[in-house]
Amino acid sequence: MSDPLRLLIAEDSEDDTWLIIRELQRGGFRPHFERVETASAMREAIEANTWDLIISDYSIPSFGGQAALAVYHQRALDIPFIMVSGVMGEETAVEMMKAGAHDYVLKDNLARLVPAVIRELRAAQERRVRKQTEAAMTHLAAIVQSCEDAIIGTSLDGTVLSWNAGAERLYGYQAIEMIGRSNSVLIPPHRPREMPEIFESLVRGARVEGIETVRLRKEGQPVDVLMTISLVKDEAGRVVGASSIERDISRRKQEENDRLRLIEELTAALAQVKTLTGLLPICAGCKKIRNDEGYWQQVETYVKEHSNAEFTHSLCPQCVTRLYPEYHQRVLGSGVK
Repeated sequence: MSDPLRLLIAEDSEDDTWLIIRELQRGGFRPHFERVETASAMREAIEANTWDLIISDYSIPSFGGQAALAVYHQRALDIPFIMVSGVMGEETAVEMMKAGAHDYVLKDNLARLVPAVIRELRAAQERRVRKQTEAAMTHLAAIVQSCEDAIIGTSLDGTVLSWNAGAERLYGYQAIEMIGRSNSVLIPPHRPREMPEIFESLVRGARVEGIETVRLRKEGQPVDVLMTISLVKDEAGRVVGASSIERDISRRKQEENDRLRLIEELTAALAQVKTLTGLLPICAGCKKIRNDEGYWQQVETYVKEHSNAEFTHSLCPQCVTRLYPEYHQRVLGSGVK
């Protein structure tokens, strides 16, 4: 099956144009082309459509290969530009190649055209892929650099290879201070086996994420961090290092500690609270309560010993009437209720 090819031809000869088209068809292409003879027509065609390839004659009345190449450069195109001419000498061909043409083919040797087109189309595709890859890498680098979390890349032996702005803020070291240096300066002395054990887990295929640990800032101050570590592999799948994302969780840890301390304080306070439960033997006459030792105590004394209650003394209305009837009568006579 033939491959479609969007072709722009700068050529003043219709016959030569059809010879070029026929050669491309023989080579397995299905050209959709437009022929132009002037610089303005070429500019309009470039603006109006997207092209895979430009083929230009070197000698066109009041136009030509050099002018066509100038239009090509003005539009900053990244597609193959091939000169096809019957009058171009070796020296001229070299000049045109230096000026930016990708290849040249003589009209009396059009057998070279299809291989040249295939080669240049493949090279243009490789350039596009490379540019896309570079753009993606640049974008990824910008994301890493602007990330609030520390993102650190290391080699197999722990040498720091990359150190983003988040790592600078978290640990206080500038990238120039850490790149090429061992990441062991961040690890507290009492955790010497932590990173080797993590790396061994990664090599075994385990996921290492959400690890809460402690690291050291430049001034030696410990900082609580949450870590996620991944292996870094090359194109062949070989492990060449590790990358870690580290987040400061000091504030969260402090909040957790404050909450635990509050719970402990509340628990201790509740342990001091005394409660009365069960059946209490109470005298039906004097209302004394028998304690655990079998002695009878006043209600106030017993309750105070078995709880945190405090007593204030007063008289209920019934007791006032019973104990102080004369006071009760005066209150009724005065109309006070």
